[in-house]
Amino acid sequence: MIESITRTIDEKILLLEKLKDCQYLQQISNAINAMVDSLKHGNKIILAGNGGSAADAQHFAGELMGRFMKERAALPAISLCVDPSVTTCIGNDYGYEKIFERQIAGIGQEGDCFIAISTSGNSENLVRAVEAAKGKQIITIGLLGKDGGILKNLCDYVLVVPSDETPRIQEIHTFTVHVMCEGIENEIFKNNLENR
Repeated sequence: MIESITRTIDEKILLLEKLKDCQYLQQISNAINAMVDSLKHGNKIILAGNGGSAADAQHFAGELMGRFMKERAALPAISLCVDPSVTTCIGNDYGYEKIFERQIAGIGQEGDCFIAISTSGNSENLVRAVEAAKGKQIITIGLLGKDGGILKNLCDYVLVVPSDETPRIQEIHTFTVHVMCEGIENEIFKNNLENR
């Protein structure tokens, strides 16, 4: 058992080292800048994902609406995964592939940022949501894995974790959420030095 755990830790370390040698860090920086600009102009961050990626979307929204490291004002963010009445209504009436697209149509506004979180980059409901977002002049960010899938060529900003292992991709996505939240807080609240 210890050997298996050690192997998993070693895989994570290798993957983190790999991130420093690819475009991932620059893409994180670019995405943070896009979100900061959107928020400074009075827009919001919208997030969505399926399964574990839905949990990441909720986590991200919670850290922005609540706080991450600083005691500061709330930032407007919403996960499209959290309302079962809405998702089941849309799923029942239109199909599961439209659960996020329909919500983007309802609440998305020009200048918002939509973050699609997908380990494969091929989830149809996220592909449709990104297409709907682009139609409304919403900035799109793909937090992806493997080869980036369909979303890699659709999103304005693309962060592809260089791994084929879903658990490792999800772990890096959570790490990325924390890096982004810290970056957003630091940029928007530069003069607020009070940390929790």
